[in-house]
Amino acid sequence: MDNNKRPEDMKRINTQQLANAFINEQVELIRKQVGDKKVLLALSGGVDSSVVAALLIKAIGKQLVCVHVNHGLMRKGESEQVIEVFGKELDANLIYIDATDRFLNLLKGVDAPEQKRKIIGGEFIKVFDEEAGKLEGISFLAQGTIYPDILESDGVKAHHNVGGLPEDMQFELVEPVKLLYKDEVRVVGEALGLPHAMVYRQPFPGPGLGVRCLGAITRDRLNALREADAILREEFDKNGLSGKVWQYFIAVPDMKSVGVKDGKRYEGWPAIIRAVNTTDAMSATIEEIPYELLRRITARITAEVDGINRVLYDLTPKPIGTIEWE
Repeated sequence: MDNNKRPEDMKRINTQQLANAFINEQVELIRKQVGDKKVLLALSGGVDSSVVAALLIKAIGKQLVCVHVNHGLMRKGESEQVIEVFGKELDANLIYIDATDRFLNLLKGVDAPEQKRKIIGGEFIKVFDEEAGKLEGISFLAQGTIYPDILESDGVKAHHNVGGLPEDMQFELVEPVKLLYKDEVRVVGEALGLPHAMVYRQPFPGPGLGVRCLGAITRDRLNALREADAILREEFDKNGLSGKVWQYFIAVPDMKSVGVKDGKRYEGWPAIIRAVNTTDAMSATIEEIPYELLRRITARITAEVDGINRVLYDLTPKPIGTIEWE
């Protein structure tokens, strides 16, 4: 039987009961596969890696070593949530690396999107490898591969998670959710007791805010973007839009315009709101946001975020505009 093929008689996991049965089955399989050996996981804080981490902690506890690399391009509060949930509540064996300076120094002055992505992806693997190299007796590598990844890549998911591990690091893979669809992973995550906000976290690109801080990244503009994005997410949560809109975020371009604050002219960046709905990410429609709410978001961002003096709303569907700006 092909282990990467979902059995035809496999029920769609959409209830807590089915999720619990899946969890019990996986806990047994993981224990059988791993024995008393150690497993390494790159824990991004995204849905898939978080659910895999919680599943493995349930199965093998401290034999799992989670490495969370904060590249300085996370959304507000995300790394803190990983430390809170996994380090404190689940008492995981968690290694936290704040590599903000390392990443931002490498990205200084780089404005080509493809080059930014390469630097962020390449450095992430380097940091992860360095940490992995310090650890003793790791035999397995856990990954948050899910079924659509297998379908899309025909079983090869090298680019998605860690994918650049040196040839001499031979790990056997542990991929407990590889036959699940995203909605099923979420049901399993809730059954494992992970916070709702983590389980229903929006898709977030690997380079994080690096592809939303358009052009060459500077710390001041990155901070403005992070704060403006947090306000947008907070307002969407409060007004019941977070469940209705598939993805929403702020992008801040590298350009300034003149504005007025406290009776003086001052130059600031624009914050661009992007809010889209999609079923497959191949095409996307624009969500209509109540004007009242847009006004409130604008008022809050321009008042609370240093350096931003305009708020724009991107009305472009996909095609013609991609979901991300870069």
